[in-house]
Amino acid sequence: MKDIRIGFIGLGGRGYGLLEWAVLPQGEQVVAVCDVYEDRVQKGIELVEKFGQAKPVGYTDYRDVIKDANVNVIVVATAWETHVEIALEAMYAGKAVAIEVGGAYEIRDCYDLVEAYEKTRTPFMLLENCCFGRREMMALNMVKKGLFGEVVHCAGGYHHDLRSEIAYGKENRHYRLRNYLSRNCENYPTHELGPIAKVLDINHGNRMLTLSSTASKAAGLRDYIRASKSDDQRLMGETFAQGDVVTTVIKCARGETITLTLDTTLPRYYSRGFNVRGTKGMYEEVTDSVFLDRKEDSAHDFDWLKHCVGNAKDYEEEYDHPVWKKYIQEGVKGGHDGMDWLEFETFFRCLREDAPMPVDVYDAASWMAVTALSEMSIAKGGAVVDFPDFTKGKWHMIVDENERERL
Repeated sequence: MKDIRIGFIGLGGRGYGLLEWAVLPQGEQVVAVCDVYEDRVQKGIELVEKFGQAKPVGYTDYRDVIKDANVNVIVVATAWETHVEIALEAMYAGKAVAIEVGGAYEIRDCYDLVEAYEKTRTPFMLLENCCFGRREMMALNMVKKGLFGEVVHCAGGYHHDLRSEIAYGKENRHYRLRNYLSRNCENYPTHELGPIAKVLDINHGNRMLTLSSTASKAAGLRDYIRASKSDDQRLMGETFAQGDVVTTVIKCARGETITLTLDTTLPRYYSRGFNVRGTKGMYEEVTDSVFLDRKEDSAHDFDWLKHCVGNAKDYEEEYDHPVWKKYIQEGVKGGHDGMDWLEFETFFRCLREDAPMPVDVYDAASWMAVTALSEMSIAKGGAVVDFPDFTKGKWHMIVDENERERL
C-alpha cells in the first residue's frame, strides 16, 4: 500500500490522544474522522487541520467512514463493544484495519475476526501498545538470548485505580461504567498478556490450552460512590457485577503457566506487574529488577528492596531490544512513553511493505478470548475452560528468527 488514507473512528480520550500523539505527527493523511458525538467529531476535524492537513470529512456513523471511497485504512478507537463489528465491516470492505484493545464479548467474535481475515486477507493489527514497551521488549530480548534459561511462568496485571473514571462514566460518556455494572470477567487482559504471549511464543510454537478465573466481591466502587458521589441516586442504588480483583490462571501447551490480575476498583498505584520467571533468573516490573542465578544476586535475596531495586537499567546497554536502541538514538516520541508511536509506526510500515503485522488477527483472537472465557469460568465458580485454537493447528509452525524480530 503506497498511499495511506485513514478513516479514524472513535474520538474519546484514548482515540483523540492517539490521533494527536501517534498518527498525525507521523505525517499520515487522515481523510475522515468519526464519533457518535458531534462535538468530538468537530474537535477531531480541528485537530487534523491544526496539523496542516486538508479538512477531513466528519461522520457520526462508522458505516459512512467504511463506505467512503477515499478511505483505505480504518483505525478503531471506540467503546469495547463495537471493536469487532467495525473491524469485520472494514475487512469485508477491503480496508486495512487497526483496532484498539479490549476483550471479546463472545468467543464467536474471535472466530469471526479470524474468518474475515482468512477470507479477505485484509491487513489487520491489534493496537496492543504494551508489546512495544521498552522493558517488555528488553525482557523479550533477554529471553531470546537465554539469560533467564527456560521460561516456566509469567505473570502480569492491569493494576490501575479507575474508580473515578468508572463512577463518572455517564458524565464523561465513557463505556467502562456500563461494563462494570453488567459483567464480571477479566475485561482488559491484553496489556499484560500481549508481552507475555510474545515471550512464550504463543501461536508460534506454543498456545494457551486452559483457563480458570476467580473474582472477588465487588465493594470498591460501592464505597467510592458513597464517599465521593453520594448525590448520584441512580448509582447509589446500583449493584456492580464486576469483582474488584479478578485472578486468571492459564496453562500453555509447552507446560508454562500464566497468571493475570485485573485490579481496577480499589485504591492502589499503577502497575502492569510484568514478571518473567525462568530456570536461570527473572525480570520483575514493579521493582524494575533482574535477578539471576548467581552468588552476587543470591546474597541479596532477603534485602533486595534495599540494595538492588531498579537494577534493570544496568542491563540496558547489552539487552535493550534493537528496536528500542534505534528509537532512543532517533528520539522517543508520542504517548505512553513512546509505545503508541512505535505501534503506529510499525503498522504503517507493514502496510507500505505488505509485511506481516506484529500483532495479527490470531494474536487478537487468542488474547481477546480471555475475557469471554473468564466470564464463563467465573460464572461456574472458577471452572477450567478450554482455549479454542484459532490457528487450526498452525501454532506448531515456529516462525524463523527474522520474522520473530518484528517484535
